[in-house]
Amino acid sequence: MDHIESRSPQAPDDLVVRVPDSQAADVSDAVARARAAGAGWARRPAAERAAALSACAEALAGAAGEVSALVVREVGKPVGEAAGEVARGVAILRYFAQAALLPEGDVFPAADGVSLLHTRRRPHGVAGLVTPWNFPVAIPLWKAAPALAFGNGVVLKPAEQAPAVALRLAELFADALPDGVFTTVTGGGAAGAALVERADAVSFTGSVAAGAHVRRAAAGRGVPVQCEMGGQNASIVLPDADLDAAARAIATAAMGYAGQKCTATSRVIVVGDPDGFAQRLVAAVEALGVGDPAEPGTAVGPVIERRARDAVVGAADRAASRGAKVLTGGRPLDRAGWFVAPTVVTAVPDGDELLTEEVFGPICAVVPAASPEAAVEIANSVRYGLVAALFTRDLGHALTLAPRLDAGMAKVNAPTAGVDFHAPFGGAKESSYGPREQGPAARDFYTRTTTVTLTP
Repeated sequence: MDHIESRSPQAPDDLVVRVPDSQAADVSDAVARARAAGAGWARRPAAERAAALSACAEALAGAAGEVSALVVREVGKPVGEAAGEVARGVAILRYFAQAALLPEGDVFPAADGVSLLHTRRRPHGVAGLVTPWNFPVAIPLWKAAPALAFGNGVVLKPAEQAPAVALRLAELFADALPDGVFTTVTGGGAAGAALVERADAVSFTGSVAAGAHVRRAAAGRGVPVQCEMGGQNASIVLPDADLDAAARAIATAAMGYAGQKCTATSRVIVVGDPDGFAQRLVAAVEALGVGDPAEPGTAVGPVIERRARDAVVGAADRAASRGAKVLTGGRPLDRAGWFVAPTVVTAVPDGDELLTEEVFGPICAVVPAASPEAAVEIANSVRYGLVAALFTRDLGHALTLAPRLDAGMAKVNAPTAGVDFHAPFGGAKESSYGPREQGPAARDFYTRTTTVTLTP
């Protein structure tokens, strides 16, 4: 069997783990085990499933320092964010442990006046989860926890760049869950495609291109599918905003974790004085700690791999060749690992990739707008619609403009990055396909409803 290697982005000579590149037969075996184990798991009382998820939460909490360090090592996430992500993973498990005990259906008036007409929820069977590397704890768990809570077996296929974290999660949960209920398969695209072809429900987070293949394959089989994909997120800054606070929030949203979040800010649309705000933003960006992600003061570590670094530098260079101004950054850092300086660009010509596509790195463009209404139009002009932010102290603008943002999530005086796991998560247009993730919405995806008529 071929293998794949996970290497630390801040120290590419550091081999984190070498794992099998699973093929279709390996995935078939994992799905078969999950289906067999899941049948018994689904029949367990909800209270037992809740207790098992609570035990998973305690196991992760007990290994929080170790797992955080592994996240830092494997994907280069700054240690503060890594610790926060692990804490969120614990909270997600605890939340869905309790969600397993929520009412599972509704009672309706029966036409004959005597029957008990009600609904029951049933799991789909095997949930196939295909997850990215940038949140190697939180995203697998916000998919797996509800799938397990409501009685499904789970097969997780993590990204090629982050198998070590996924495998460690499986080890931590092994004593709490029945054998085979939660299975991890490592590998590349072939493993992911094989899982999509075999699972009874599919949840995917990744690129738009890969998501298009996933949704077609799953929909062609008639199985439930949700795809969370890219973002080209805008932050609108109005003249009445607290400009210094807005600059700090946007700098963190655009550059934190080297911009490697689907919710990162890519475009900063400024009404009033775009050049003046660009200077405030540059100052806020240059104040961020850049360097070793294991150091507590670091906010911007490496990007995940060489081609990600080259993508940022290339996008800045191409924009500059068309007349844009690179105010800061736009170059690799002279150190081991895949480091690139946080980059702010202005005067970007219409149609440039910085204004239309997701670069997925620490780079953003400042764009002028003639009015608040024009700013909303610019924000909505791309094919993505994950999240948008509006910075203003005018309540009228907040109430009238935020609902016009064509995105799944709109924020006022808050950064685009960052979500609440107990609220629905998802976007519009090409950012999302299928039902929402997280919170109460997760139950609707990981279960199906049976309407039962009981006549005495």
